[in-house]
Amino acid sequence: MLKKLLITGANGTLGRLCRERMHPFAETLRISDLGDLGDAAPHEELVACDLGDKAGVEALVEGCDGIIHLGGQSTEGTWDAVRHANIEGVANLYEAARKSSAPPRIIFASSNHAIGFYKQDENLDAHATTRPDSLYGVSKVFGEAMASLYHDKFGIETASIRIGSCFPEPIDHRMLATWLSFDDFIRLIERIFIVPRLGCPIIYGASNNVGTWWDNTAVQYIGWTPQDSSEGFRAKLDAAMERPDKNDPRALYQGGTFCSDGIHE
Repeated sequence: MLKKLLITGANGTLGRLCRERMHPFAETLRISDLGDLGDAAPHEELVACDLGDKAGVEALVEGCDGIIHLGGQSTEGTWDAVRHANIEGVANLYEAARKSSAPPRIIFASSNHAIGFYKQDENLDAHATTRPDSLYGVSKVFGEAMASLYHDKFGIETASIRIGSCFPEPIDHRMLATWLSFDDFIRLIERIFIVPRLGCPIIYGASNNVGTWWDNTAVQYIGWTPQDSSEGFRAKLDAAMERPDKNDPRALYQGGTFCSDGIHE
């Protein structure tokens, strides 16, 4: 069991999920975001923190032996928004981890948008060259690079999870390949903190979906076996909407419409 687990971005969908489900795996959850976090449970510490505040992030990380880093800009945005939260914020997080009294094991919420410009008929493993589809995707490539640097230079272990589409159920046909169930996501987090030696792996965050584009063979040592599948939602989606044309970005690229979206000024 972890002594103190930090969850950043705790007001987001996945942050709330981790806040609810991870308390059996840590004596204390340190919960952080910018907005109102509500009332603290007996096992919680609530800390408001702007990831762009270097001193604040150092205080936030100190004393934590595990971090689930979900905080930051969660979709495409202007460069200023992406830079502040996802570039400066990640740099601050890793410097705080380096300076902490006991360097924590980190889960970095990367994204499929780090490799979004690959076509949907291409199968990718952990060694695929990044092809970001957006400024947001670029920021996730940056985060993966910071994880690699701080592992090689300082021994800080990070699992970078290229999250596909983590929702209660897939909401379009593209998500039949990218869907990650809440239960499979929590199972993955548990394995990352349990495995004796983590290293610095890239993990594709998707359930056991038919026609997946991603290969997690390189991280079998973690012991994560997704148990859910999007297949049970296929008929519902077929009835609710037409499949996109083969030249539509939603059917062509792994990153979907992020590949056709312009720069946000």
